[in-house]
Amino acid sequence: MNPILTITKRELASFFDSLIAYIMLVIFLGFCGFFTWMFGSDIFMRGQADLYVFFSWAYLLLFLFIPALTMRLLAEEKRVGTIELLLTKAVSDRQLVIGKFLSCWLLIIIALAFTLPYYFTVATLGNIDHGAIWCGYLGLILMSAAHIAIGLFASSITNNQIVAFLLALVIGGLFQYIFGFVSGAMPGFLGQILNFLDFNSHFTSMIRGVIDTKDVVYFLSVTVLGLLLTEVSIGRLRA
Repeated sequence: MNPILTITKRELASFFDSLIAYIMLVIFLGFCGFFTWMFGSDIFMRGQADLYVFFSWAYLLLFLFIPALTMRLLAEEKRVGTIELLLTKAVSDRQLVIGKFLSCWLLIIIALAFTLPYYFTVATLGNIDHGAIWCGYLGLILMSAAHIAIGLFASSITNNQIVAFLLALVIGGLFQYIFGFVSGAMPGFLGQILNFLDFNSHFTSMIRGVIDTKDVVYFLSVTVLGLLLTEVSIGRLRA
């Protein structure tokens, strides 16, 4: 069997075996459902047939949840010494990283799939922009991939799960909030660069129903960079 598929299946099964997946799904769906339908500027308060509220809260919740999922993927392997066993087998660094990445990404996609009833319900309430909804889901999936890659890198440079969690939050926070905030105070070219690095500037255009190639390429580039850095970090263990 392909090593990537084997690692993906093993890690995905471990999420469900340890109840992590169930806890994550319950909390994610609970918060998203509460704020989308019942609290604050919910769908009924907005009076519009869209999922803007859901996308806004999912954007925040995934930023918090993904580091909690990725913190153990490599840090725990290093702490207990099982990563050395993996690396001595016929598994390359890249296959290990991709397998870990896919397991977490699939769990996020499953969580988002459980929110599709929101979409079907809103579609019965009024004229809905179907393109904007699907673009929003694509934006969440791509943004999640970038956060998972960041979390894996954080988990690969330490054997402490708490440190990996906090480091992933800090790095992810730079992309999701800090760069965009600082760009407003930076004039000229530097401000433009920081604004381009901001997750929110790319995600916002997608939930409006606009798929710009630069937004897709940006999220994929951050993801690939994070995975490559993780691969390099793991490669040092072989030395």
